[in-house]
Order: sequence, then structure tokens, then C-alpha cells
Amino acid sequence: MFKKILIANRGEIAVRILRACRELGIQSVAVFSEVDRKSLHVRLADEAYAIGPAASRESYLRIDKLIDVARRAGCDAVHPGYGFLAENPALPRASNEAGVTFIGPPAEAMEALGSKTAGRQLARRVEVPTVPGTNDPIDKSQGQILAQSMGYPVLLKAVGGGGGKGMRLVHNDAEFESAFRDASSEATNAFGDGRLYLEKYLERPRHIEIQILADAHGRVVSLGERECSVQRRHQKVIEEAPSPIVTPELRRKMSEAAVRLARAGGYVNAGTMEFLVDQHLNFYFLEVNTRLQVEHPVTEQVTGLDLVKLQIAIAAGHRLPFAWESITPRGHAIEVRLYAEDPDNNFFPSPGKILSRHVPGGAGIRLDEGVYEGWTVPNDYDPLLSKLVAWGNSREETIARLRRALDEYTITGIRTNAGLFRRILQDPEFLRGEIHTRWLDEFLRRPRAASSVSPVDEEAHSNEAREAAAIAAAIWQANQSATPSPAASSDSESLSRWKLEGRREQLDRMP
Repeated sequence: MFKKILIANRGEIAVRILRACRELGIQSVAVFSEVDRKSLHVRLADEAYAIGPAASRESYLRIDKLIDVARRAGCDAVHPGYGFLAENPALPRASNEAGVTFIGPPAEAMEALGSKTAGRQLARRVEVPTVPGTNDPIDKSQGQILAQSMGYPVLLKAVGGGGGKGMRLVHNDAEFESAFRDASSEATNAFGDGRLYLEKYLERPRHIEIQILADAHGRVVSLGERECSVQRRHQKVIEEAPSPIVTPELRRKMSEAAVRLARAGGYVNAGTMEFLVDQHLNFYFLEVNTRLQVEHPVTEQVTGLDLVKLQIAIAAGHRLPFAWESITPRGHAIEVRLYAEDPDNNFFPSPGKILSRHVPGGAGIRLDEGVYEGWTVPNDYDPLLSKLVAWGNSREETIARLRRALDEYTITGIRTNAGLFRRILQDPEFLRGEIHTRWLDEFLRRPRAASSVSPVDEEAHSNEAREAAAIAAAIWQANQSATPSPAASSDSESLSRWKLEGRREQLDRMP
């Protein structure tokens, strides 16, 4: 097993990985940009190294800086997390050249499957159905001609990454040029690769993905599906396992296709084969994410497996200790992504200092996060704060637990999208599992019914004013306690402290 692992990422996923390292007795090494110096992953790691300015192109996307830290710290492996360089084959190559094991697929498999266009070509060769589109990167002129012949709407998608970055839905010729420019620019900033390809847009499909694990000894297994259809602008916001619409027969067919594709690409380690499923339960290959997914906790909750530990074990040369047939998903899990953003202001980012927070707990609740009270959320990266996951014996019980957990979750100083999830979890269509990849966009355009707004949501509208009043009261009370009169007794001092704690409790209860 490895002795020391460099975590080439930040935020909640870096925290998730270093915790797995600690449980395995492996030392963790964090990296941080200038604005991340006080981040939670830096505080929790065994060692931490600065790698440059806030701009990711000067820090987290700099392979030379990451490899230099790995050498200086004496790391024998590097885990990329997700995003940034996680799907860039240059990182595993540079790691191997430096004598450091890359915890992920080999560069060749990443190129064969991680490249969206190459993945589509391979899928067709092994007879996995694909969404109509191009097999090679396109320039703007080519793309517009193809879109006209294919028929709008179409999707422009980044060759070098996923997660909704570098993706644009185009409805007509008038939109094409600006959409191409914006998608390419976003892909360059997110992945260091601005190339795009074109795909026909399917109306109202469901987004279903299969989690696979593959070791270096030839065993490839499927851990079942996750549904990620609740998306905003192609960015997943709610994920669940199992899918409400996947039958045992469809699960078998999709799993077999995913395993066949992984074998054909020489895949090793954790990966996700993504599919679109139409209203007739026909499925089409979409892409492969050659990395750990943001939504991996829902698979962990229904299988009892630790995917990060398994990733590390596979990279260290161990065999998978099970076959697909031995894994029986248990219960139901749902994950919501809590972002520092304001849904009532067009999801505008909400950076700033976290003044207070109260996190939920209780049966079936898991919270993966990379924040703490007093930390300042930067405006330089994806605003993901935490992933709140609920597990239950049924989908209904899971939703009930998630509702309860969201009512317990409070944070002040910044705005979050928690209120949006409270609304979604009351919606009859969501409760019936009647969702698709455009469902959330349609949901957000609906008039908000008064009955759908919980007391917590109503209270959130006056959040800023209430925060300011509570903070001012707490500061005033603190000053009163800090300067007691000479005649003050110990009883009165205790009473002042009690009042101050009461003010803090009021602040903690703010949405």
C-alpha cells in the first residue's frame, strides 16, 4: 500500500480523499492556491504546499507544480479527485515519468474513453448504441453546417471534460456562433482544452449512469446505476440510486454495455459510463467519465462500498474482492449539491464569509463538505459547498429524511440553494419520479405556488436583515460582557455570558 498520497484538488473532494487516506494509515499531502490557504482540506491534511495564484491555470491546472510538490513531499501516488486535471492524460503520464502512481485509469484508457469523441467511436465499434453526432472535434464552420443538416436543437460539448462545463444547447443558426465561442472559452478555462464536438439533442431523456470498477487483473464489475436527470443547464444537482425507472432487465443490459466498453478501452480503476434513456427505455451511450464522480456517495450508500479506498487499492495493484453478481444494492439514496449561490437571483454566486452554520445529522444522513464556520468562500472556483446525502429503505423514506435534514441545515453570511431543494422535494412530479434532463429548467419557470413554500423558505427572504440585527446584537452583548462594572458579581457575569450564548443560538438558527 502507498505511504503518502498527493491530492491534486481542493474543497470537499480533497477532504473526502484525505479522510480515506487517514483511515488506511496513508499520509495525505494537500496543495492550495493563494485564496485556499485557510481551506478545510489544507487544515486537515498531514502536509500542505502552496502552488500559485487563485487562477486555476496558474495553480490547480499546473502539472509541473503538482509533480514538483509530489517529489518534494516524497509522495508515491497522486489522486486527482474530479474536475481540474482529473481527465487529462498528461497528468498520469507526468506522474509515471516522475515515478509516482496515478490513482485512476492509464493515459491510454483515458484517451480511448475519456475523450468524448474517441469514446463515441469505441462505443460504436463494440455495438453500444450512441446519440447521433460527430466523432471528431469540429470548428465553428463545420459545426454550423452539421447542425443545419442534423436539425436543431443540438448540443455543443467539450472534448476534454464534463460536469456541464463547455456545453451549450443551440436552437438555431442565430445562436450558433456565440454559443460556440462561449462553450470553447469555458472548456479552455475548466480543462485547458477548448475543442468541441456536436451532438443531437434528445427531447426529454433521462440521464442514467453506470458505476464501474476495474482492476489491473482483468476483472471489471458494475455497481449499478445512478439517475442524474435533475439538472440545471446540464449541471447535475440531484442524484439518486437506484433510478425510479430502471427495471432489472434494463439494468442488466446497461451494465453489460458499460463493462463491455470498459474492457474494450483497457480501463482500470473507477469510472462512470453515462447514458441517455428515452421514454421507451431505449438507452444511448453519452460519454465516459474517467474519474471519481461528484455523486459517488449515493452508490456508496446503497452498496456499502468505499469507492475512494477501492480506487487506492486498485492503483496499488490489489484485486477487486468481489464480482458484480455478489453486489446487491440495498435501499435508496439521494444526494443534493449545496452551492453558495442565490436561486432567487438567477443563481448568482454568493461568495463571502460563513458566519455560522448548523449541519444536520440523524439516521441515514451523510454530509460531505469542505467548509467551516469563519471560512471565506472564494469567488474563483465552482461554488460547491457540500453534498448532503440521505439513505432510506425506500425512496419515500429517503425523501422524508432528506427533507428533515434540509430543515436542520442552516448557514449565515452567504446564500445557498437549500431552499430550492426544499421546494423540489415537495413537488408531485419529483415525488412520482417523473423527471427528465429539462425538468428542473421547466420547474424553475413555473409560478411559485404559495403552498409550496415552507416556513423556512419564507423566513429566508428576510435573511440579510435578520443576520445583520443578530450580529449587531451579539457584538453589543459581547462588549457588555467584556467590560463588567467593578461591582459586578460572578452571578451577573454568568448571566451575561448566558445571554451572549442565547444570541449565538439565535444566529445559528437563521436560514
